[in-house]
Amino acid sequence: MSILKHREILLALAILASLALIAARFPAFIAPASLANVFNDTAPLMILVIGQMIVILTKCIDLSVAATLALTGMTAALMNGAGVPLPLILLTVVLMGAALGAINGVLVWKVGIPSIVVTLGTMTIYRGVIFLMTDGKWVNAHEMTDGFKALPRHILLGLPVMSWVAIALIAVFALILSRTPLGRAFYAVGGNPHAAVYAGIDVGRTQAAAFVISGALAGLTGYLWTARYAVAYVDIAGGFELDVVAACVIGGIAIAGGAGSIWGAILGALFLGVIKNALPVVGISPFWQMAISGTAIILAVAFNATQNRPKGRLILREAAQ
Repeated sequence: MSILKHREILLALAILASLALIAARFPAFIAPASLANVFNDTAPLMILVIGQMIVILTKCIDLSVAATLALTGMTAALMNGAGVPLPLILLTVVLMGAALGAINGVLVWKVGIPSIVVTLGTMTIYRGVIFLMTDGKWVNAHEMTDGFKALPRHILLGLPVMSWVAIALIAVFALILSRTPLGRAFYAVGGNPHAAVYAGIDVGRTQAAAFVISGALAGLTGYLWTARYAVAYVDIAGGFELDVVAACVIGGIAIAGGAGSIWGAILGALFLGVIKNALPVVGISPFWQMAISGTAIILAVAFNATQNRPKGRLILREAAQ
């Protein structure tokens, strides 16, 4: 069936099937309030997935997103403790995240270091900077103001503000990727860099722009994460970059670049969000959770490979005709 060729439809069906299976045993899981909580829990992942998707479209990868989140989150918490107004904190973490992303982008663009090497290095550096800033100490809830902690949790039209931020960013970047020259440049650079050059697109500059966007989104998520969970420390969101990459892969974003949709990436994030929230409910251990997530990633990569594999030509048959 042609419907099975569309990753977004397959993912939506997989999510619905998962919800149906869980509901058969725990009906309360699919109550509106419960599903809203699942969506809100997945909001940070969805925001980071947008940036990671754009980076992957340009044939790169950003493994430093969780470390950027941690560094900007700690910065937000320290600024709050120093009495800095919340609007200035928000502006600072977004600009700081963009600057950290720019460091990755410049190293890839100007120095020519592979993105996986660059971001593995900066991932470690950013975590180290947090330790130097705090001497390994935590910033806990009692050290944060009520206003700082309240914004992501504030309910607006039935959903927390953090969910609305994710929804707004999805809408904005869906428009950017589909309707603007920059969005088309991201696809062109990943799909065919040589043709992109002939079309007048600066490949390195476009890749650097992707890292800046990824960093800015990670910076914003740093505040949202720290404020929602009311804690900041060196290892905050440790390993979360793997979930971000996994969501992109499951959502059909081609690791080779140039292919994929923001809707597929978001559905990939929602699929992981449902799985991670549902497995503890049904009593499955964390080890099985990791195994199931890993299996989903392998199956997604295999599916991508079979879908994107070019069909071979029957040379002998053509020659005989």
